Amino acid sequence: MAENLKVEERTEFGKGASRRLRVEGKIPAVLYGHGMEPLHLVLPGHQTALIARNANALVELELPSGEKHVALLKDIQRHPLKRNLAHIDLIAVKRGEKVEVEIPVTIVGEPVSPGVAVVETQLVTVSAEAIHLPEGIEIDVEGKEIGYQLLAGDLPLENGTEMVSDPELLVVSVTEPREEEPEEGEEAEGEAAEESSEEE
Repeated sequence: MAENLKVEERTEFGKGASRRLRVEGKIPAVLYGHGMEPLHLVLPGHQTALIARNANALVELELPSGEKHVALLKDIQRHPLKRNLAHIDLIAVKRGEKVEVEIPVTIVGEPVSPGVAVVETQLVTVSAEAIHLPEGIEIDVEGKEIGYQLLAGDLPLENGTEMVSDPELLVVSVTEPREEEPEEGEEAEGEAAEESSEEE
């Protein structure tokens, strides 16, 4: 479901103007798509920041004129130190239209001991209807044994979502626990201790 955002049209440009907007708690943005001229907008900072926490968030932009656009938060730029939102690119979408997005893969459950579940591919690309974009894919590894593998083509998808990533891409596996290699300093200390004991 698209979140409603009441936005303003942006009339001032340049770094100074953008800085003033951010000081006022607002975010400069640009809306693209469907052959339309780019539309320069000003978004409400707090509400937009909450929406931007979700991957592939969908919004309904309402302009002062009453004109509305459904859009996807496509590219979010953040301040390198403060990490607050600095600028957003939005892409206009139509209901029923499919778009390609990257979604994260997470795992739940515990494999059979001593197996360790590993997410081999953090993000996969899918094609989904704009108003039914999945936030991610959760894979249950409960009871899976060492040697278990799940490929992109076998991931569970809903609402007509289709896999775009290579179907043979390894996404999740259950492997033997990896032995921790000693740090260089620890290895040197161990060798020194062995030599010392031999001399004694």
